[in-house]
Amino acid sequence: MLILGIESSCDDTGAAVVEDGSIVLSSVVSSQDFIHAKYGGVVPELASRRHIDSIIPVVEEALSSAGVALNDIGGIAVTQGPGLVGSLLIGLTFAKAVSYAARIPFTGVNHIEAHPFAAFLKGRNEDKDVPGFPAIAMIVSGGHTTLLLLKAHTEYEIIGTTLDDAAGEAFDKVAKLIGLGYPGGAAIDRVARDGNADSHRFTRPLISKGSLDFSFSGLKTAVLNFVRSKGSLSPEGIPDLAASFQEAAIDTLVTKALWALEKTGSNDLIISGGVACNSRLRTKAAVMAASVGARLFIPPPKYCSDNGAVAAALGYHQLKKGIIGSIDMNALPTWEGF
Repeated sequence: MLILGIESSCDDTGAAVVEDGSIVLSSVVSSQDFIHAKYGGVVPELASRRHIDSIIPVVEEALSSAGVALNDIGGIAVTQGPGLVGSLLIGLTFAKAVSYAARIPFTGVNHIEAHPFAAFLKGRNEDKDVPGFPAIAMIVSGGHTTLLLLKAHTEYEIIGTTLDDAAGEAFDKVAKLIGLGYPGGAAIDRVARDGNADSHRFTRPLISKGSLDFSFSGLKTAVLNFVRSKGSLSPEGIPDLAASFQEAAIDTLVTKALWALEKTGSNDLIISGGVACNSRLRTKAAVMAASVGARLFIPPPKYCSDNGAVAAALGYHQLKKGIIGSIDMNALPTWEGF
């Protein structure tokens, strides 16, 4: 079964064709970083307008790259939330229109629930291990830092969530604060490689022993107070500050992942979302997993950031279970738990 996945929850327009929920035949993403960089973050109105321009060419390219036509598609999976309302509406109404015109069933997927499905994706003729159930999924992105206990492909329990700032948001705000620009996560990861992570000791925001919830507002404020106390930062001091902040944030994420494994008895850990591209997170998570004998699954960066392939992968399992969306344009989606 071929699923066309469509993603427009924030500023990336993505489309992909995925076979049987795992084999990626194509995945196309149109980035808007060049539009939002000068503002230091995503401007929702500009993002929505760009999605309108991009969605048809992106979907056409995904179909062409996969070597299939629209009438070969067995189902459409589209992100219906959470995200920026204007951006979501572009993808959702487009998917409904195609579903109605081409008589293809569609299903709306939860953006956060879809991210862990990146660990199940593979290329043609690629043999790879995939997570088993139950598994811990840590989704780390600009808007969310969430821990799920995955019990089956469409069955999960939320065991930890963001109480204030998400990790990705903290990365972006700290990067802007110290003059590294947007997108901030990649900039901090790059600059921190030349810094000393022990130069500044920031408190790890663990909240309380054993808690699986996240809070990064205090860490962000600690960096802000440090910068204010200095008055100005020397170019030589920026790598040390970036590395110290990054180490505190990554220590928190890895510690929470370890606690989740211990608390649930799971042996498989998935880390996905945009922050999963961070090289320090990948290194420290691998060391932690090896120390406790857990299996770690961190997808390639192209599937960690927003893309249509993960929507298609989740959508495949939803359609198999008969979870089909309504083409009623007045039917607004609802999201529970996020």
